[in-house]
Amino acid sequence: MIGAWLAEMGGPLLSGPPSYLRSTETETEMNQHVAAELADPIRIQPAGPDDVVRLVDLKRRFGATAALDGVSLTVRKGEILGIIGRSGAGKSTLIRCLNGLERPDSGQVLIEGREISRLGERDLQPLRRRIGMVFQHFNLLSAKTVEDNVALPLKIEGLPRAERLARAAELLQLVGLSEKAKAYPASLSGGQKQRVGIARALAARPALLLSDEATSALDPETTRSILALLKDINARLGLTILLITHEMEVIRSIADRVAVIDAGRIVEEGAVWQVFANPKSEITRSLLGGIRPQLPPEIASRLLPGEGAETILRIDVAGEAARRPLLSELSARVPGPFRLVHGGIDHVQQQPVGTLFVAIPGSDALHLAAVIAFLKDRGARTEVLGHVAGSV
Repeated sequence: MIGAWLAEMGGPLLSGPPSYLRSTETETEMNQHVAAELADPIRIQPAGPDDVVRLVDLKRRFGATAALDGVSLTVRKGEILGIIGRSGAGKSTLIRCLNGLERPDSGQVLIEGREISRLGERDLQPLRRRIGMVFQHFNLLSAKTVEDNVALPLKIEGLPRAERLARAAELLQLVGLSEKAKAYPASLSGGQKQRVGIARALAARPALLLSDEATSALDPETTRSILALLKDINARLGLTILLITHEMEVIRSIADRVAVIDAGRIVEEGAVWQVFANPKSEITRSLLGGIRPQLPPEIASRLLPGEGAETILRIDVAGEAARRPLLSELSARVPGPFRLVHGGIDHVQQQPVGTLFVAIPGSDALHLAAVIAFLKDRGARTEVLGHVAGSV
């Protein structure tokens, strides 16, 4: 079918080279998702007022490799859920199960309350129209104008041209590209192409928007603008968004909740600010390494076990604990000197989250215990990182 479209429309895909299609979707699969053929409409009833997606014990193996190993997850109506993991963690397999391009070996995939993993192609087609997809490499038709690219899903659905173009105009205004309606993709920047891709994904008024590494091919400034657009669309339309990424900065910028996937399993899940404040798993701490304050290498390299001239203490605070004048209170309540050597307070989802590194002179175990007990009582988490022989 993709080949038939291209013959009809007079040109190849501008973006989405064969290597991308091989690694993410075959032509047949992309055709199944983007151009679901007309079928008798079915009534889709949500499982509950807050559930758009529910995954139950999802498993998928490729030979000896477990791509998904018991994934259970819920995406609530109107929220932005970010799924993050390293390459090979299972993100791509998960998103392909969500849009019906991959069938799990076992488990359930429920979209608006309907289990889709065992549906035949005819029943999957109208369900796919409830899911919009934003691709990493845009996948725009080079021989068609911007407005025709946006209207493509509606053309496949069989809507009249006037209705298609009216919807395209509405969406181009939403994404800030009204003046580009008659332009061709070759004249657009990367950010503009992705805006067109987002508008196309919204054309059929989906209940769920899947964003598959939508900003990973963009520069930082353009990434911020695209994330702001997705956030605005979520707020204006109440659209549920599931965002796949390997960048914690993307999660921090846009997501309400985050799920961390590693080796096919969800190893951590929660509100973004809570996961940032208190990561439970090693993979989450690693992914946060570039965002959370870290002890400067020149100090970290000097850390020794046992005793030293100064003890280096890591203090993690969030929420109310981060709003308190913690160090002033420590100075007043626990006699003895200390120095702030590094750290800071950030805000995630309007919640203060911070990490401080403090040097406490001497090797007085009782004094150190009193400091830690005081901080714990104030809601802070502490960790003795080690000792240094001289002053830092």
